[in-house]
Amino acid sequence: MTDESPKPDWRMGGITVPEVEDYLYAMLPSRDEVLAEMEGDAAKNGYAIVGPAVARVLYQLAVISGAKKIFEMGSAIGYSTIWWARAVGEGGRVVYTDGDRKKAEKARRYFDRADLSRRIKVRVGDALEILSEEKEEYDIIFNDVDKIDYPRVVRLALPRLKRGGLFITDNVLWSGKLGKPNPDAQAKAILEFNKLIYESQDLFTTILPIRDGVSVCVKK
Repeated sequence: MTDESPKPDWRMGGITVPEVEDYLYAMLPSRDEVLAEMEGDAAKNGYAIVGPAVARVLYQLAVISGAKKIFEMGSAIGYSTIWWARAVGEGGRVVYTDGDRKKAEKARRYFDRADLSRRIKVRVGDALEILSEEKEEYDIIFNDVDKIDYPRVVRLALPRLKRGGLFITDNVLWSGKLGKPNPDAQAKAILEFNKLIYESQDLFTTILPIRDGVSVCVKK
């Protein structure tokens, strides 16, 4: 009897050659039962998640920086949230945000199974509005909301990020479409976003060409 459930395909195309991406993903250690199930769930139901290669980068950045407070914008079923929550350790806190209540409830169940619920605060609603209401500073703000909103996120995130904190964003290379003629509205928003983070006097920015592009900004 064969397993006919969809298999995750992490390649986005347009950034690195397929053979390189296949090699990178083949090298990754197996994930635990909860993460593996989430990967299958995302493949089956079309949920957007960062995938294991990017998730390992996020985990490393959180550990290296000693982050204890992380605000995540656009959390879906909570795949990256679990990686963040494991990275912050005991006493750390991650704010999950998503506008879809059903996804949030599914995420809660995964958090319970991963024994991480005590480290995660679930907020359902518009991530930009929720962030705008925040009064404290965060060690990391992770941006993975609708691409049209990316330029607005820069202006909201900076005042709520501590000095030396990390502002990290997914999908900043948009499958290699940014250099092509006649960009659509999403591509235009990402182009504007990338210009903002590189030109900002308050940020030191690098874009990593992994999967769909991840920008890592340090607040000066």
